[in-house]
Amino acid sequence: MPPSPCRYAGRPPRTEEPRHGPADHPSRPSPDGPAAADPGDAAEFSDPAEPEDTADPEDTAEPGDAAELADALMRAMKRMRRQTATRLEPYGITPGQGRALRVLAHAADCETPGRAMRLSELADRLHIAPRSATTVVDALEASGLVERVPDPADRRAVGLHLTPAGQGAMQRIGRVRQEVAEEYFAGINAEDREAMLRALRNAEASYAARAECSGRGRRRSGGAA
Repeated sequence: MPPSPCRYAGRPPRTEEPRHGPADHPSRPSPDGPAAADPGDAAEFSDPAEPEDTADPEDTAEPGDAAELADALMRAMKRMRRQTATRLEPYGITPGQGRALRVLAHAADCETPGRAMRLSELADRLHIAPRSATTVVDALEASGLVERVPDPADRRAVGLHLTPAGQGAMQRIGRVRQEVAEEYFAGINAEDREAMLRALRNAEASYAARAECSGRGRRRSGGAA
């Protein structure tokens, strides 16, 4: 079954996770490119927006251990992140800027149709502080990829729109992510890819549900105190 076109394109919504990490540095060029990759394919395993990790985790876990699986996932993600960032560098797109573009594009289609996403909403989706999101948006605006627009519902708020150049950059990012993921998973057949994707989605859904229940329990305990 093909995935929904409105399946979240960036990180899943926050549960009890804290904000973290500084914003990426600005860059200048504004690319346009060919059509983006379809959602739900091998590129789903590759998120170019994660911070770069320099050291591979050590293989200290027993075979079949969950920690060994986590180590293997981390190694795979680091390889794909490095390749994605390297291939996007000539176009002046940093990983953090790429993820911001993806979140804004997804919001326009699915999360906030009919209105522009606000800066505070973008910061929440990116799991960064609003001041860090401002730095990312400033760089994207200077590159002509994003524009700030008045929010008709709140004069104090500002909305964010992708420009035509920003939409072209999204297409470029989609193509690069697809290429990198296809190269990495070239030795795995379609059935194994589907099984891997299904297992990871199930694990994420289970973890998110447990985290939400735990968060509600802590909120109730705090209120009772």
